[in-house]
Amino acid sequence: MMILRSWLHARRYPVRYAELERLLRNQSLSREELSNKQRRDLAEIVAFAAGNTVYYAEKFDPVGASFSSLPILTKEDVAARRDDILVRSADRARVKLGHTGGSTGKPLAFWYDDTKHESMRAGMMRGFMMSGWRPGQKVLYFWGARHDTVRGGVFGGAPLADFIAAEKTIAAVEYSEAKLNEWARTTQTWRPTLLYGYASALDEIARHVIAARMAMPSSLIGVYSTAEMLGPDQRERMQQAFGCKVFNQYGCREVPNIAWECRQGNLHVFTDLVHLESVGGEGEGEGEERLLVTSLSNRLMPFIRYELGDSGRLIEGGCDCGSPFPLMEMGLCRQNDLIRTRAGKRLHPGYFNRLLDGVTQIRQYQWVQMDPDRLALNLVAAAPLSAEILAQLRERLAREAALRLEVHYLHEIPRTAAGKHRFVIGLATSG
Repeated sequence: MMILRSWLHARRYPVRYAELERLLRNQSLSREELSNKQRRDLAEIVAFAAGNTVYYAEKFDPVGASFSSLPILTKEDVAARRDDILVRSADRARVKLGHTGGSTGKPLAFWYDDTKHESMRAGMMRGFMMSGWRPGQKVLYFWGARHDTVRGGVFGGAPLADFIAAEKTIAAVEYSEAKLNEWARTTQTWRPTLLYGYASALDEIARHVIAARMAMPSSLIGVYSTAEMLGPDQRERMQQAFGCKVFNQYGCREVPNIAWECRQGNLHVFTDLVHLESVGGEGEGEGEERLLVTSLSNRLMPFIRYELGDSGRLIEGGCDCGSPFPLMEMGLCRQNDLIRTRAGKRLHPGYFNRLLDGVTQIRQYQWVQMDPDRLALNLVAAAPLSAEILAQLRERLAREAALRLEVHYLHEIPRTAAGKHRFVIGLATSG
């Protein structure tokens, strides 16, 4: 059945499978060959963008500028100049408007076409294969963005198409114990090989599975967490619940398939698809830098030195898995998750998350800066915090950060428009 499904799927999506074949061939290149290829691809995309878009023609000096001296592309630039970043030759009647997940609650629009979509799905397939998955084996998606799960969305297909693709998508938008139980039961009966979804959604299901002592199918070989920061506690809980390895995956709607984790637990940058930089800047946590990404293949709407709003760092050395792709580490901080005090101090999200270590009755939490002197802690908890714990939190925040704390108990913490959960929200984006 698996072989038949894979054959039918390849017949249905020939462009996707041709791209997958090309990507798999790149894995046989040496580190040096990959690096040389990336340099060539980088020079080509820069020249292409300068010669074929209004925006980059204005921004790039055509006479021998170094890549690192090229201007950084911000989300504000994309919002203001979206049509100027689209190549002049694009058929505007055929291109489609996509939207980011909108971690700040304000999704960003960008242009894409079927070629980019098929390239994205091919890159996902290669990433899945790093776990041991093979085309034709089942993947169950837990996805929070409504527009992706409807017919025609990234993970929305007709029943027959889903059967051929060996895919099923659950719109993990609204959470309740009944829904979590239903999703866990679907995992049991459908017996997928991989799970893929938002870190917070998978973590909620894992909590339910553990509490209900539900046995997950032996068919599972991996759980892929994406779209949100994956914390060590979440990873451990998922591994306990699903009985298999948990993998991290990094990318964005605008530039997908940046990095995928292998079975050795290392995050590999797909340098045949992207060029990733880590650059210093104020506000980053210790050992973390801002990440800039360049898509090497997007010739519809080029993203060059695009500031993702995430932090991390590139790592020297190789991996025992044998992949030639270089390594990276994700940081715990997005720029809009820094808390800034009136005195000018910048506090990393990890500081706030560690304040709740050992408080076992909390199911979900969210720190929200209300103004320069005031911080709210939203909690979904089995029982209120004790007076002693509250006093300790207030005293420490006042002493170390000059912040007043207020605590709110909620039935549910609202998610972003794309279904994401943000743990720390800074003042600039809390409104």
